[in-house]
Amino acid sequence: MSDAELNAIVVQRIEVAPGLIVLRVAPDGWRYPVFEPGQFAVLWLPGPEEEGAKPVKRAYSIASAPTDDAVELYVALVPDGRLTPRLFALGIGDRVGLGVKPSGKFTLEGIPDRRRIVLVSTGTGLAPYMSMLRSDRLGGPGRRYLVLHGVRQSCDLGYRAELQAMARFSPAIDYLPIVSRPAGEPVPWPGLTGHVQAAWTGGAIALALGAPPSPDDTSIFLCGNPAMIESMVELLATEGYREHKKTAPGQVHVERYW
Repeated sequence: MSDAELNAIVVQRIEVAPGLIVLRVAPDGWRYPVFEPGQFAVLWLPGPEEEGAKPVKRAYSIASAPTDDAVELYVALVPDGRLTPRLFALGIGDRVGLGVKPSGKFTLEGIPDRRRIVLVSTGTGLAPYMSMLRSDRLGGPGRRYLVLHGVRQSCDLGYRAELQAMARFSPAIDYLPIVSRPAGEPVPWPGLTGHVQAAWTGGAIALALGAPPSPDDTSIFLCGNPAMIESMVELLATEGYREHKKTAPGQVHVERYW
């Protein structure tokens, strides 16, 4: 199969909010490989003819479960980008290129079953966590997940209803959405406000978990805005957390995809 082949079809497009879509693409005549929740896929469209139509490729974290027939991606519009404006113009049945091999090490592999896991994200950085929570690989009894999702306004809270349902029906999952610009809400926002760092320092995480987290019992995943990631890495370091490296295991797992 050629890397330039438009080998997948758009089967669903959901507009979450202006500039945010959930895009589901299905392989055409082939099956997407089984992947580890947290990995990413490469999506592409042909480039301009004047540039030889060389494919314009971008990596997107997979939001769907490994058993899903389609690959689900959570995409934010970059108005002056070379690919996302064209992705936003796609309709059902349109063709795209989909990389035939998932990649990435931002997974739950190696996390002991009884550790608590805090999944921190901003914007579309939520996508890999949806794959984790939708999979059948959540770990054994004793493992607990808390999803902290930061956005500017509540309309940007993609997957909010699904996460609320997960939190309601599973004692192993908690969900904390946080809005950084509540003044712009048409209806007063009743939840957390500020940035995700404030939820950590303000005690919201400890309250949700029932006890303060520590490097001894909690692993932290970070995905989203680079400024948030670096700020959280610095903040967590003051509490004894170390960033996870292949050669030096730690408690903070980071996906730097921007």
